[in-house]
Amino acid sequence: MLLKLTKRFTFEMAHALPSYQGKCHNIHGHSYKLYVTVEGTPLLQEGASSNGMVIDFGTIKQIVEQHIVDPFDHALVLPRTSDNHMPTDALEGFAAKLIWVDFQPTTENLLLYFAHLLDGTFPVGARLHSLKLYETESSCAELIL
Repeated sequence: MLLKLTKRFTFEMAHALPSYQGKCHNIHGHSYKLYVTVEGTPLLQEGASSNGMVIDFGTIKQIVEQHIVDPFDHALVLPRTSDNHMPTDALEGFAAKLIWVDFQPTTENLLLYFAHLLDGTFPVGARLHSLKLYETESSCAELIL
């Protein structure tokens, strides 16, 4: 029997989309909500502390906080491109948590990157099924693996 477990995480993050022709071209922030869904078969081992579980919710929390929430919370995420004309020295001096990525940091690309960061981090018997990232209360993207 395959079951899915979902845990929600929240974090604040700023980004800019330099090649976008609209408001999101400017540095701005969001209150992100990330839903992480893990699937697997419950352990059926009498006497085991995790008997009846696919994975402990605390384990999901520890993994996602380590790989996504802690690094990205209150960070500024910018694409590393040679043509974006950003004052990198000034930004690095001002933003203590500046994360340079090799892609345009859209919600869609962030989901793909987060899936990459979580790949192989869950214990045997549990695997990442999907991620859903809300950028605003009414706008989200979902990645089903």
